[in-house]
Amino acid sequence: MNILQLVNAENPYRGALTLAELAPVCGSAVCLWGPAAAALHALLAELDAAGRIMPVSGWRSAAEQQALWDGSMAENGPAFTQSYVARPGCSEHQTGLAIDLALRRDGVPVDLIRPDFPADGVCGAFRRCAAAYGFVLRYPAGKEDVTGIAHEPWHFRYVGAPHAARMAAAGLCLEEYLHAAR
Repeated sequence: MNILQLVNAENPYRGALTLAELAPVCGSAVCLWGPAAAALHALLAELDAAGRIMPVSGWRSAAEQQALWDGSMAENGPAFTQSYVARPGCSEHQTGLAIDLALRRDGVPVDLIRPDFPADGVCGAFRRCAAAYGFVLRYPAGKEDVTGIAHEPWHFRYVGAPHAARMAAAGLCLEEYLHAAR
């Protein structure tokens, strides 16, 4: 698995992740690549956040990504969909390295496209500790022109602890980090 594989509109996913390489997250049906799932479990355990932060979406098949795209286009239109939903074949979720998270709020439904993951409380603590466990906020504010995706405070990408620490320290998104490494 190439944990630094860039997947975006210009770089479609070309991997071949097998279902055997996936592991469930927090006892849910949401799955990630095994080592990424283990790192997420460790991070949530460190914060005692397993019941307060919930996985919304991890690995998606190409068919699931197509259905999400089609559903958002029908419900929200092209401007919204192109800002928040990757085209099928161009989604990091297809790698098993991306996770969307939400703050669990009893009785409040979770928005599957834009889940609530505030900047404070346990979610803020998650952000502060994420790099130590190999996760980066994939679509930070102010990087929309670089990533091609709107700011998504709920979307984290597993890149491994050494890379995550360097990216966080330098304030780089994945595109910038990979460009700087050339």
